[in-house]
Amino acid sequence: MIKLVVGLGNPGKKYENTRHNVGFMVVDELVRRLKIKNFKEESLSHVYRTRIAGREVIFAKPQTFMNNSGLAVVNLLEENDIEPQEMLVVYDDLDLPLGMTRLRLEGSSGGHRGVESIIKNIKTDKFPRLKIGIGRPKRKEEVVNYVLSPFSKEEQELVRAVVKKAGECVLRSIELSPQDAMEFCNRRDLVR
Repeated sequence: MIKLVVGLGNPGKKYENTRHNVGFMVVDELVRRLKIKNFKEESLSHVYRTRIAGREVIFAKPQTFMNNSGLAVVNLLEENDIEPQEMLVVYDDLDLPLGMTRLRLEGSSGGHRGVESIIKNIKTDKFPRLKIGIGRPKRKEEVVNYVLSPFSKEEQELVRAVVKKAGECVLRSIELSPQDAMEFCNRRDLVR
């Protein structure tokens, strides 16, 4: 049962529409869709609380910057008495093409520094995660600039579509379970 959804990103206007902030974009989409009015600053995060399927669900955007996301997540879990397997983390993935989502129940960080920080701080990799494809730059050495760059005008429509799909995936994970949402979330044909 998912009680906490954490979208990863970097705080501040400078990073607002960058590839690395697609996790924040999904939380923003859900906050809009669910008409959640206000957030509170707690647990080093912007925290939005609502009720879904008769129970409280927390949406959070850590304000620690990506590479220290685990500091916020460990606080969110401890202060709200939530177990890691009751949390869904949403973030960008270089190894998936833009427009794809992939839901996994556990696993390594895959080199994602925000997820590395979470695993290190909560001392387990056993938590569901929703990866949102952003594709890779042509040259390996361009990765940092690439993830911190905004989506191009040509990519905007696809980004909006994948953020909506990811929002639906999160809701299905909350209302049913991550296991039950996997078929929908991992289908390739939904946003093209």
